[in-house]
Amino acid sequence: KSTLTLAAVYSNNVSYYGQRSAVNTPYAAIAANYQLTSGFYFTGQTYKLLDEKTSSVSAVSLGAGFNFKVGKKFSTDVSYSHSFYPNYSPLLQAGNADNASIVFSFDSWIKPTLTGDYAFGKTSDAFVTGGLSKTINLFSIGNKDIITISPSADVVGGTQHFYKTYLTEQKLRDSVLGILTDPLFGSPSSSNTTDTVATTSFNILSYNFKCPIAYNRAHYVLEAAYQLSVLSKQAQAGAGKINSFLTFSFYYQF
Repeated sequence: KSTLTLAAVYSNNVSYYGQRSAVNTPYAAIAANYQLTSGFYFTGQTYKLLDEKTSSVSAVSLGAGFNFKVGKKFSTDVSYSHSFYPNYSPLLQAGNADNASIVFSFDSWIKPTLTGDYAFGKTSDAFVTGGLSKTINLFSIGNKDIITISPSADVVGGTQHFYKTYLTEQKLRDSVLGILTDPLFGSPSSSNTTDTVATTSFNILSYNFKCPIAYNRAHYVLEAAYQLSVLSKQAQAGAGKINSFLTFSFYYQF
């Protein structure tokens, strides 16, 4: 049957392929997914950055997709989404509001996936993610629940035109806030103001390791997930750094 899934999410930072903005971006989000029996689905999400003083939302995303099986174990998912960002958004991905994605996955003892993304808007970038994941049933507390752990590892490669757009937007944001013009505060850090030349070549960007632990019942899931991301030397957004992301999620399916 068709299903409607609602979700509430909190995270200590926004992850963009393992990368993060120069400023902290803890957020809360509400999302919905309506899945039809045909394989078509529709999604909607709204985000609020908790460090921002304004009461308005920080991003809204709407999308649609189609997933289907090719054989018993091979499946494909094709989707498109458009996001709306306010002016001077501190998010890395704000310059690329549109995203087209295709995912290939194979159901086996360890699940391999291959994802291709084309992000475009003020500029355009292509990303490829290869990953492995495994869901393990741990134990049950009662007769109608189960605790699971789903460790995964992936490697992300892509172009980085988005970072030059991000730096330009951050200069404007800092100027609006008075950081560039107020001599009492001096100049902001070079990571916000130095105009780095964006690479057009395809490079490895990050290595990501994620470990979600979930409490599952018939209609809802409570999940806590930790992600460790190691950026490559070619990553413009903090080359060689290690980023940590902690996320808490609640899903309810009708």
